[in-house]
Amino acid sequence: MNVAFLPIALAVQLGNPLVTPIGDRVPTIDVERTCKETAATDKAMNLDLPQSVANCMRDENAAREQLATVWSTYSVSIRDRCTQEATLVGMGSYVDLLTCMQMTDPAKLSPALDLKGASKNRSKN
Repeated sequence: MNVAFLPIALAVQLGNPLVTPIGDRVPTIDVERTCKETAATDKAMNLDLPQSVANCMRDENAAREQLATVWSTYSVSIRDRCTQEATLVGMGSYVDLLTCMQMTDPAKLSPALDLKGASKNRSKN
């Protein structure tokens, strides 16, 4: 039965192609690709207020900047878990990564920004 989980374990250990971990720095996530895919999905769904790639990138970059200021204050286990969660479905988002980390310790919450980016949860805002 454990053999069935081997490919998943290897994928987690080898890393997600959307994420490049760099020690104690915020990982590099390919948010441009994610924003383009998100904007295309919004357009295909004929949403009344689709998010543009430019707005998505603005939100993602703002979230990355915010992450850079708090990254080292979180434990490695929280950073790793949140990075995996933020990139789990094949699309990476700094907004999701920041949200995950903030939810682990409400005392460390930074000022709330109205960031949506390519977050998988952006339609819930």
